[in-house]
Amino acid sequence: MSNINLIDSFQEFKDFKNIDRPTVISVLEEVFRSMLRKKYGTDENCDVIVNPDNGDLEIWRTRKVMEDGFSEDDDLEIELAEVKLLDPDMEVGDDYIEQITLESFGRRAILAARQTLVSKVLELEKDEIFKKYKDRVGEIVTGEVYQVWKKETLILDDEGNELLMPKTEQIPADYFKKGDSVRAVISKVDMLNATPKIIISRIAPEFLQRLFEIEVPEIFDGLITIKKIVREPGERAKVAVESYDDRIDPVGACVGMKGSRIHGIVRELKNENIDVINFTNNVSLYIQRALSPAKITSIKLDDVTKHASVYLKPDQVSLAIGRGGHNIKLAGKLTGYEIDVYREAGEEDEDVDIEEFSDEIDSWIIDELKAIGCDTAKSVLALSVDELVKRTDLEEETIKEVISILKSEFE
Repeated sequence: MSNINLIDSFQEFKDFKNIDRPTVISVLEEVFRSMLRKKYGTDENCDVIVNPDNGDLEIWRTRKVMEDGFSEDDDLEIELAEVKLLDPDMEVGDDYIEQITLESFGRRAILAARQTLVSKVLELEKDEIFKKYKDRVGEIVTGEVYQVWKKETLILDDEGNELLMPKTEQIPADYFKKGDSVRAVISKVDMLNATPKIIISRIAPEFLQRLFEIEVPEIFDGLITIKKIVREPGERAKVAVESYDDRIDPVGACVGMKGSRIHGIVRELKNENIDVINFTNNVSLYIQRALSPAKITSIKLDDVTKHASVYLKPDQVSLAIGRGGHNIKLAGKLTGYEIDVYREAGEEDEDVDIEEFSDEIDSWIIDELKAIGCDTAKSVLALSVDELVKRTDLEEETIKEVISILKSEFE
């Protein structure tokens, strides 16, 4: 075989990550046949044989032996006088088979063909990557951080394929550096300028669902179903679950003994607070569970406008709303109802323990207020801003913010 090899090393192509060997062989054959058509006008009388193990190539050309002066197509036929010089045993009507070497095509044609081959194989590989990941949307993938930019992070999977995680798809507390191992869910796969663009996410509800499937065998086996997931990434999530087996407590199974199952998920999500609740078709009960940990006194529903008025004792209002309003917002998304909370009638004059505001006010600030004897909301509101500044180590802006939070409780 020619020492001018079309492919310096067949290993370069046969081990492409996402293309099977028969496909590569097919591409190789097509490139060779294209060279034959350019040189001889046809390839129909040529056999191209590629060894799938080492890439050795053989090209054989067959022409019919014709009487002198009766050959009409030199590409398909050869005259007797000419063939006798090559093989004296040939007779009219025989098939003359000759081997075509790569040298006969010329170095320029070989280099052009090699470039075509590389281009086609890379194109095929990109198509295969696109198809592979298009079918995996919604699955968890693990990769290694390769490069971190301001707006996105480049991650390589086990096969070296590039995955992109935009900043908008990262949990706010996420911090990555080169070499870190990252888990995320495949959220979107597009073809951009003939190159697959694979977007992964850590904030999608599907990511939390896949983590539950990994940690909770009953969910993976289908004994427990996740009905709905809503999230405020990095802050709070609510997961409604249902069991098809009366003997299985879906909430208990998801949380695990002493929280063993859910702790791993919480750590993965940067300490995101996860509420697991029992799904029910009873809307009132469902809203009550969704507003956990707050305890509801009564609910009025308007099924037409999908509106719920929820009444609670004063000390439960802040729990229902939650820090930053996340609890009530997620409860609304989970149940599909717009929820308004109200203090139970006749309870307006009741005071509220300052510890009840721990979701909205930092614990160290609460400790400062308790240190000067302000154990309840009204005891704080009874003092002026100047008095509170003088008696505590708190800044004026901090005190004004605290007063605003406490006042809203009684409005």
